[in-house]
Amino acid sequence: MASTDTLNPSARPIRAETPPADYWQRWSVRNAPPAEVVQAQLKTASTGAPSDAAPSVADDTPYRVLIVEDNRSQALFAQSVLHGAGMQAFVQMEAEGVQQAISAHRPDLILMDLHMPGLDGMRLTAMIRQQPHQQLLPIVFLTGEADPDRQFEVLDCGADDVLVKPIRPRHLVAAVANRIRRNRLQAQGKIDNGPMLNNPETGLPTRHNVMRQLQATLTGPQPGGLMFIEIASALGLRERYGYASFERLMVQAGQRLADNLEPHLLARLNDNSFLLLARGIAPDAVEPLAQRIRERLSAQPFAAREDESVFLRCAVGHAPLPGSFSDADNALEAVERTALQARLSNNGVTAYTPEEAALNDEHLALLDGQLELAYQPIVAVAGGDTAQYQVLLRLRQSDGTLLSAGQVIPAAEAAGRIADLDQQVVEHALGLLHLYQFAQPPLRLFVSQSLRTLSRSAYAQWLLKALQERQVAGNGLVIDVRLSDALVHAVSLQQFCAQLMPAGVQFCLSQFEPGDEANALLTQLPLSFIRMAARYAGSHTSQTLRDELRDAIDHAHRANLQIIGQQIEDPQAAAAMWMGGVDFIQGNVVQRAGNELNFDFQNAVL
Repeated sequence: MASTDTLNPSARPIRAETPPADYWQRWSVRNAPPAEVVQAQLKTASTGAPSDAAPSVADDTPYRVLIVEDNRSQALFAQSVLHGAGMQAFVQMEAEGVQQAISAHRPDLILMDLHMPGLDGMRLTAMIRQQPHQQLLPIVFLTGEADPDRQFEVLDCGADDVLVKPIRPRHLVAAVANRIRRNRLQAQGKIDNGPMLNNPETGLPTRHNVMRQLQATLTGPQPGGLMFIEIASALGLRERYGYASFERLMVQAGQRLADNLEPHLLARLNDNSFLLLARGIAPDAVEPLAQRIRERLSAQPFAAREDESVFLRCAVGHAPLPGSFSDADNALEAVERTALQARLSNNGVTAYTPEEAALNDEHLALLDGQLELAYQPIVAVAGGDTAQYQVLLRLRQSDGTLLSAGQVIPAAEAAGRIADLDQQVVEHALGLLHLYQFAQPPLRLFVSQSLRTLSRSAYAQWLLKALQERQVAGNGLVIDVRLSDALVHAVSLQQFCAQLMPAGVQFCLSQFEPGDEANALLTQLPLSFIRMAARYAGSHTSQTLRDELRDAIDHAHRANLQIIGQQIEDPQAAAAMWMGGVDFIQGNVVQRAGNELNFDFQNAVL
């Protein structure tokens, strides 16, 4: 008989619940692991390190959970619930001993408390994620924190899920067991069969599988089509329904797309985008298939909650295959860029035009020059103790022409050179921070970066290593990201931020325009600064702009963010910004961009 009791030791006496089906069979004698496996596991647990001769943990061994909780009664109660379901549960009440406990017990999952003395659960999770072989270890928070914004912060720090107390024991058991089971299936698939062909959670082909098939299609005679499918309004959906419901919506969307597109291959790329490889279709059939995808996705509503449904829309960028693509990555980048155009089209579907590739030579020629950087002060309205500059990109061509960032960056993105350009700028900024590391006032540099660069898996590790090698404090570097990029690549940006935050690196959202999705980013990303869009520099000429600016600043201040007003050219504009409540002023009214870091911040008066 199921009980309505919750996971709360102070509640009324606990009544027994019926355990989930087949739990007792999972660890029965006939399913027990061989004796040599048990001995190897006991040896591992006693020494704290895996034996070279020890086999991999069998899929039918008891699930192992490490409970990190400083409240003894809460910890023991959770332990008893998990023990009652046949799991092995170990309690660690001090954050300082968690790494040793992980080595000793090799848990399948960590059940983490949020609020602990000294080192809280989020900081502890970030530290665990930095350790080799612990980046994929499932970490589930069990907390009484019901604030959705706080839960987003928990997920951003590297956690896999958040369970809110009070929670029914049966719910706790199911949530923990399902997460461990999926993780073991995934690990087993990698060990036994090489890279998995299908995602064990969704049943869809993996990204690796589809990209491998795409590469084969590009080199073979078979025609086909490639499509980048982006579900619209992802941030708004996540803000309205919460992370768990949003994830269920995306899983349902993927299943509907896959059912309607058989036998073509569909992989989920990130939180709200999919990649479709349609083989064996003629070039003139690609566009109709893209239109059909949009129509069938939105034909019927999806269940967002028990009592609420929602219709989903999508944008589709497509290209015929094999086309002129050099490799699978090149083809993926082309259809992704085309999908961005599709978001702005009337019917939500856009075809890749090969003429764009022909422009690459022109773009590369445009990039043939010497990199020059300029610096513009960012001055605190109320005075401050930090020398802050935005690093502005310039490129000097062989004929002496000086190109601005607005000319160079689009050319670099179109030519596939943006990552090289971004890395050069960051290396220069780190060199300056190293040179001025003992200067007073301390130096802080705002450096713009493309999301194409930040999304690269190795870039975060390179930047962390560069900071360490140059012995530069991370809080001297502010990564500046455009709002338009952040809206499209929110998940990639969250992952990048989570890796850099422990080093102290800060983040700024630039070209900010208020709106539902943009405002949602203020709580979903670990931002420190917001740079308003340039049009707000004219707020002194328009009451509408003044009202918009004031509302945007109030919203950002409630999220504990500091606001930068940019391109301020005259005292009237500066006064309007000051009256609106900005924290910093940037523009020619302060000082024009130059080649020197010579602004007198300590005696600056606005």
